Amino acid sequence: MYESIKGLKRTHKCGELSAADIGKEVVLMGFTNSVRNLGGVNFINLRDISGIVQLFFNTDTPELYEKAAKVRSEYVLAVKGTVRARGEGAVNKDMATGEIEIEVTELRILSSAETPPFYIEENSDVKEELRLKYRFMDLRRPDMQRNFVLRHKMAKVAHDFFDENGFLEIETPMLVKSTPEGARDYVVPSRVHSGKFYALPQSPQLYKQLLMVSGMDRYFQIVKCFRDEDLRADRQPEFTQLDMELSFVDADDVMEINERFMQRMFKEIKGIDLKLPFVKMPYSEAMDRFGSDKPDTRFGLELKDISDIVKNCEFSVFAGAIENGGSVRAINAEGLGEKLTRKTIDALGEFVKTYRAKGLAWIKLNPDGVQSPVAKFLKEEEMNAILERMNAKEGDVIFIVADKNNVVYDSLGALRLEIAKRFDLIDKNRYDFLWVTDFPLLEFDEEANRYVAMHHPFTCPKDEDVALLDTDPSKVRAKAYDIVLNGVELGGGSIRIHDAVLQEKMFGVLGFTKEQAWDRFGFLMGAFKYGTPPHGGLAYGFDRMVMLISGLDNIREVIAFPKVQNASELMSGAPDYIDDRQIEELHIALSDKNEQN
Repeated sequence: MYESIKGLKRTHKCGELSAADIGKEVVLMGFTNSVRNLGGVNFINLRDISGIVQLFFNTDTPELYEKAAKVRSEYVLAVKGTVRARGEGAVNKDMATGEIEIEVTELRILSSAETPPFYIEENSDVKEELRLKYRFMDLRRPDMQRNFVLRHKMAKVAHDFFDENGFLEIETPMLVKSTPEGARDYVVPSRVHSGKFYALPQSPQLYKQLLMVSGMDRYFQIVKCFRDEDLRADRQPEFTQLDMELSFVDADDVMEINERFMQRMFKEIKGIDLKLPFVKMPYSEAMDRFGSDKPDTRFGLELKDISDIVKNCEFSVFAGAIENGGSVRAINAEGLGEKLTRKTIDALGEFVKTYRAKGLAWIKLNPDGVQSPVAKFLKEEEMNAILERMNAKEGDVIFIVADKNNVVYDSLGALRLEIAKRFDLIDKNRYDFLWVTDFPLLEFDEEANRYVAMHHPFTCPKDEDVALLDTDPSKVRAKAYDIVLNGVELGGGSIRIHDAVLQEKMFGVLGFTKEQAWDRFGFLMGAFKYGTPPHGGLAYGFDRMVMLISGLDNIREVIAFPKVQNASELMSGAPDYIDDRQIEELHIALSDKNEQN
């Protein structure tokens, strides 16, 4: 049996009260966080999204006292009472409301509760699978609720900033045309159009460009997007994007307004003053120095090319990599010689193999000289040149990878991060922003035996590189820019192609026939014929942004009802089967009826 709140109106939230409210009559509502019966005195800690406050009952009011004795964890209560100071020695300095308690004069049990599957407490060590199965309970935990309060505040900062800077918030469709290029679409069968399918949008890309064609000038949206791809800790099949597009801009204009946005976000949310402008780093420099297009610049361990030193050495792995068009590069783990034991070095050798490196060469500078399994293949002058190039000194360990450039970059880029994490080289209170610019427009997909867009097919090539589309597409640079924070891509954008002829040429380089290009994207290229302003934009992964600003490393902690590794949702059981009538109405057939049954 439950009681009604009729006649009671909440006056305060639990965490809002303080010693300044002593003597006030208040009405509070919330969940029972804990119950303590001390024999003649009952204490109930009442919790809502704002915090916790202590309720007081004693035998002076026997009916209330007996009713309070029936309350259990997670019961939902409404109480009326008077704020009073806690007794001498009873102040709880670890509690925001620890100086006060509520002497209850009326108690209503709005809802009873079964024993929870886990304690509702901060920093729970309960297995994530159980937390996600009972996500509605998990979301009661104060640390989880703080994540979503923060997310709300960040969204408000975004809305305020973009409104003040002339952007219109415009919603784009959720049911769109499938344009398979890149990640897989989630498709939705149409009941009305037999045999035809919608797709859920991977981004609002085409629609926001068409809004620029429409003269909307500046658009933004916080929007759901969908990609049917393999998941990682920071990926979800449905995710939230903070999306924007601007007319009559170049790359510097887009970067400038987003620097100011980040400055505003960090000031309002974290009280941190970011210095502008952010560093701009060409893609080629980022790869050469850090082995990554999203470099973490909070620590050293930068890559250095030693190919010229070892190209004629007797070590076939080094020489062979260079002869086959690759390179030999190294990082210096400065001062870590004592910590990098042979066992640890061997483990790091196995680590780089997960990035397709065939092995990891190393040089250790001990007090008694150089120790290295490759020393016997190197002449003295070659060894000395390597040590000089790496600025090596006693106590350092140099790690070397030789292979194709992409393998060298991937493996050494990951190795520098692994060493930094293992040996606590990262200043976690530091926020390093930078722009990575001048990306290659295209990359060659060996499996598909064709070029694919590094960002997307609507990215404009740099003006001076357009002619290379016909002669050497691999050398074309893009008017693209990624904003990177502490080694994580926070967002990416570009100046777009706004000319139908150039867009058609781009599709041709990507392997589309003219007919295929117009069949899939004719509505965009056709629109370009009616006058199109130069335009560009950027999109942030909003979930990832919240995760980083929260100081978390799991994106599921900032999404209310996330999916797990196999794209299922544990609480509701989605995805699930549909019944035969629905299948028939959608004009589809399942390849395995037994599986459906």
